[in-house]
Amino acid sequence: MQHHHPPPISTTTTTTGSAVTTPYILLATTLFFFLLVLSFTTSPSPPPPPIQPHPSLFPHHQRILFHNPNTTQNQDSPAATPPLPPTPPSVAYLISGSANDSDRILRLLYSIYHPRNQYLLNLDRSAPQADRDTLALRVQSVPVFRAAQNVHVIGKADYVLPTGPSSLSSTLHGASVLLRVTALWDWFINLSANDYPLVTQDDLLHILSYLPKDLNFVNHTSYIGWRESRKLKPIIVDPALYLLENSETFYATEKRQLPDAYRLFTGSSSAILSRKFVEFCILGTDNLPRTLLMYLSNTPASNLVYFPTILCNSRQFNRTTINHSLQYVSLDSRQEPHPLNSSTFDDLIQSGAAFATPFLPNDPVLDRIDREVLERNPGKPVPGGWCLGESENEKCSVWGDADVLKPGPGAKRLEKRLVELLSNETSRSRQCSTDHGIEPVDHQSLRRAVSRQHQRATS
Repeated sequence: MQHHHPPPISTTTTTTGSAVTTPYILLATTLFFFLLVLSFTTSPSPPPPPIQPHPSLFPHHQRILFHNPNTTQNQDSPAATPPLPPTPPSVAYLISGSANDSDRILRLLYSIYHPRNQYLLNLDRSAPQADRDTLALRVQSVPVFRAAQNVHVIGKADYVLPTGPSSLSSTLHGASVLLRVTALWDWFINLSANDYPLVTQDDLLHILSYLPKDLNFVNHTSYIGWRESRKLKPIIVDPALYLLENSETFYATEKRQLPDAYRLFTGSSSAILSRKFVEFCILGTDNLPRTLLMYLSNTPASNLVYFPTILCNSRQFNRTTINHSLQYVSLDSRQEPHPLNSSTFDDLIQSGAAFATPFLPNDPVLDRIDREVLERNPGKPVPGGWCLGESENEKCSVWGDADVLKPGPGAKRLEKRLVELLSNETSRSRQCSTDHGIEPVDHQSLRRAVSRQHQRATS
């Protein structure tokens, strides 16, 4: 079915400074941070009536899954008819960047695009307003983005310091906006311009369709170690929370004690979070997210602590946590992420991860991933089951049912990685604490279900 063009959619380095000892500044910053996030998360105004996506992408008829024709014999026999696959899930992506990141954000968007998903693009205030306007125009110029009505650009941004609480505030703001746009998604994934996928969205959605939708994939550990003195006890003032110009981070001379009402966990800034858990954090239905938010409003690296701590201290979500973000990261001797390049390509693929980070801008390994893993042409989305074009360079110029998935080798790699995670004794021993009678995820049953259902669907 040929596509038609509906009307365009509307778009909506930290340095160390002088010491601060005045407690009023710290109190004011804490209250401002809390009120800032609260303004994003409470009493949301109703969104405007949505424009309906193009009917060729969502015809609402019976779904099918592409199969290997060599393995589908005796189609007339009921016993040989493969079972219908589950309904594909939907992922809400927050893609964040800074100055000079517009091209990287657009490239990342193409590499993870699927009509079923939702996307929110955010250039922080370090980028000039002209970059945000240009990014919005470039999004509007892509026919399939307009047809699916699922790509949005934040038009007015704030400053973000990567190691300060403003980074956490930006993530929560993005999640809140995506909930306002639509609640019809199942998982939330926050990525930066430094990230890139290692599987297609058909691979990812296919595997996720066999998992319980309340699972959360988050790196977490209760071992604080050196982070206690360098990341958790220092008191800072993040100027990105309340100034309209970029400024230095201020460090207080005093240090705080660790909380005793809950146990702190740390992990990575990127995670795959269930919609139910995101709503728990955003809507403030429990004291823990609000209390922890105020504690972290003056803490370095708060974005590494917030989600793992809430998950592992909550009775409601403790049992839903998998100790891996499905992201490949290579750490150097100082436990800092090492930039990935062509020398690590084989390790990237064999890891079975869904994403990897960090990549340098326009590194040749990105072209190799596009060519050998995603089969993506420059300036085009990754071809999936919804792409019906006959031309090799224009497969996604003709649209079909977005519910049709065509998983490839990446689905097998991701399935293998998940099975390893769910069956690894070391991984299980590092799950959230089982204090207070809270039981961890039943990994053995989940592993069998994932493997059995995936093999049945792709056999």
